[in-house]
Amino acid sequence: MAYKKRQWVKPQTPPNSDINVTPLVDVVLVLLIIFMVLTPLLEKDIEVRVPETEVEATPPDTNDQLVVQLSENGDIKINAEEMPNLEEFINRLKRMLAAKAREERVVFFMADDKANYGKLIGVMDGAKSAGAVVLGMTTEELPQGAVLPGTEGAAPVPEAPPAP
Repeated sequence: MAYKKRQWVKPQTPPNSDINVTPLVDVVLVLLIIFMVLTPLLEKDIEVRVPETEVEATPPDTNDQLVVQLSENGDIKINAEEMPNLEEFINRLKRMLAAKAREERVVFFMADDKANYGKLIGVMDGAKSAGAVVLGMTTEELPQGAVLPGTEGAAPVPEAPPAP
């Protein structure tokens, strides 16, 4: 019996070890198209409740509003009446708010830009403990010569120093 000798066939080119990126590009393009189509559908709206505006024929009476001022050095005033300390402020505000109906217990705060934030929060907490139902912050400075509500006999508001 004669054995046949095996012959090994050598490839004419060496094996290709490079990665074929064509399928990868196809998959990435399909994903890109899917995301481009789905992204506009995923946008969600945020609902915002806007208060309804009412036009009043007569302006509201501002003579009985309570405006608390906090100065840069921590002085507290209620309608231009200076308070010596926080306890006296709370007691005075409690008496002033007791004379008002519950829905009219509104206190506005006007704090200096350089006032201590912790002191402002303490004053606001004191107003809440004195019986204030609504606390408001003034966001604009009063014009020169303007008088705070309820302080007609007091000195006018001095002109604000220029901003640095």
